[in-house]
Amino acid sequence: MHIHFSAMEKRDLLKAWSLSSVAFAIAMTGLNASLVYAIPIALVTGGIGILLHELMHKIVAGRFGIHAEFRSFDTMLMVSVFASLLGVVVLAPGAVFFGAVHVDHRKNGIIAWAGPVTNLFLALLFLPLALLRLPGLMGAVAALGFSINSWLGLFNMIPFMGLDGEKVIVWNPKVFWVTIIVGVMLVFSSYYFF
Repeated sequence: MHIHFSAMEKRDLLKAWSLSSVAFAIAMTGLNASLVYAIPIALVTGGIGILLHELMHKIVAGRFGIHAEFRSFDTMLMVSVFASLLGVVVLAPGAVFFGAVHVDHRKNGIIAWAGPVTNLFLALLFLPLALLRLPGLMGAVAALGFSINSWLGLFNMIPFMGLDGEKVIVWNPKVFWVTIIVGVMLVFSSYYFF
């Protein structure tokens, strides 16, 4: 399957990845010298989590033969950066849109589920490294990658306000609740172990 990215979509994905990462980094450190180190860490933890979340929506839609494109919410990206100055992470980097095609509840639910489940999968990939409690940069990347992606996966499963969980619960309540339980366990673990 060939996936096509328009020039606008590439630009919007880059904006969402970079500005979300800056917001994560500022929320972690504030505006001080350590921000220089926090930005690369945020790019490969939360930033990658957001990027892959949105890409999986697009890829799964493509598997169903549905053309989909990501569009950034530029105003919300700026709100994210400014809110992070207060230590608050507000994320609404954008969304994947289908155009004028009708998508049934099953396909819409599966496409929606692909995003949060990607974050939970990433959290599980970071978990073994996080449990090793490696020193320095690798330890920070592992712990933050686990925590941030656990939260992203769980948060996006909230079943209202157009979040992914709203579409998943309409499609399959059992899948919804299993995903919620896994997300809660991972988020709880991030507080318990780290």
